[in-house]
Amino acid sequence: MKLVVGLGNPGPRYQKNRHNVGFQIVDLLALAHRFGFDNLLFKARVADGRIKDQRLLLAKPQTYMNLSGESVQPLAAYYKVEPADILVIFDDLDLPAGKLRFRPFGGAGGHNGMKSIIQRLGTDQFPRLRIGIDRPPGRMDPADYVLQDFTAAEEEVMAQVRERAAAAVETWLAEGLAAAMNRFNAEP
Repeated sequence: MKLVVGLGNPGPRYQKNRHNVGFQIVDLLALAHRFGFDNLLFKARVADGRIKDQRLLLAKPQTYMNLSGESVQPLAAYYKVEPADILVIFDDLDLPAGKLRFRPFGGAGGHNGMKSIIQRLGTDQFPRLRIGIDRPPGRMDPADYVLQDFTAAEEEVMAQVRERAAAAVETWLAEGLAAAMNRFNAEP
């Protein structure tokens, strides 16, 4: 079993925010494979099924971003998912808009949702897919920036990025992390 976690904040107010790109990508995967987020388990909306002959649990923690580990750790423990089989998808201010970056492990990089997950799992040895959203313009507070919706121009780019990210997750499931990194860490 694999666990794919999209990070974001719950509720319609945040649905289209930059910070919710993780939710947006797992929603796209669920839609493409006809999974329903019908269950609430360990403070997460969860959908399960199979993709590429791989049993999969998609999760959207409902704890708000900064407490994501409160959901991810008990889900992983309940389903006996090893850290190497957990993929976390989240926004990254330090990557150019639209850039995808798989990593096999690493620190939180200032992302509070990742800090929470690393703390609760007790390890940073799990794969992640970072989605570039770029730095805020001028002197805008990063917290304000990530809680804004994508602009119309950004949304045109992000629609393609979400599709590419969903394909990247499917590659990770079918072919493994090295193949996904080789194919999707390069410029589109």
